[in-house]
Amino acid sequence: MITLKSPREIEAMAKSGEILAGIHVQLRDFIKPGLTTAQVDKFVQDKIEAAGAVAAQIGYEGYKYATCTSVNDEICHGFPSNYVLKDGDIVKVDFCVDLAGAISDSCWTYAVGQVSPENQALMEVTKEALYKGIEAAQVGNRIGDIGHAIQTYAEAKGYGVVRDFIGHGIGPTIHEEPGIPHYGTKGKGLRLKEGMTITIEPMITTGTWQMKMDNNGWTARTRDGGNCAQYEHSLVITKEGPRILTQQVPEG
Repeated sequence: MITLKSPREIEAMAKSGEILAGIHVQLRDFIKPGLTTAQVDKFVQDKIEAAGAVAAQIGYEGYKYATCTSVNDEICHGFPSNYVLKDGDIVKVDFCVDLAGAISDSCWTYAVGQVSPENQALMEVTKEALYKGIEAAQVGNRIGDIGHAIQTYAEAKGYGVVRDFIGHGIGPTIHEEPGIPHYGTKGKGLRLKEGMTITIEPMITTGTWQMKMDNNGWTARTRDGGNCAQYEHSLVITKEGPRILTQQVPEG
């Protein structure tokens, strides 16, 4: 079921998103070579709890961690572990915050030390693809407009657009209807309405968009071993245009 949020619910989600975005800002200085992804996870969980909120991913469908920390060819749902981040890695840190029942969700890709020009370009294209999708999230547009904007931009740059994992409605739980693919046909799909809260979270690859699943049943990685970047915001559809609920200040 799709729920249209009241002004009170939207402001509550914005407060949740402010906490989440602030942690992403702090991760810019925290993430560096020599840290394990488990240390990144602990940092995030500690910050969420210090803000009086809950790490919403813990226990969600049996998931055990506050974050998904996906490195290099891992597309998404990477388990925090004893993997030591090294110079040149890229790591996606994806997490959700529950503040008194208000949910926010955002993923960001971080360069570990000095990354290659190829990884830097991948990150830049993926972030721009996110904002192309957000720009299309207008009252009266359709879900296909969002996916079309992302897909045509990324593929024109020579990148792959993951099909197996998509954005979604958000609130009152992490994953709600509707699904928001990052590929699609302009003018097709459900019409966007004022008050809808969704995530847009393109996963863009250097090669094929096709994935394979690790034995843990959660972690997906590219089938050809190419790297993947992801950027995600939670947002609300308004008459004035999309309002980002997880906006970082300043943006990284």
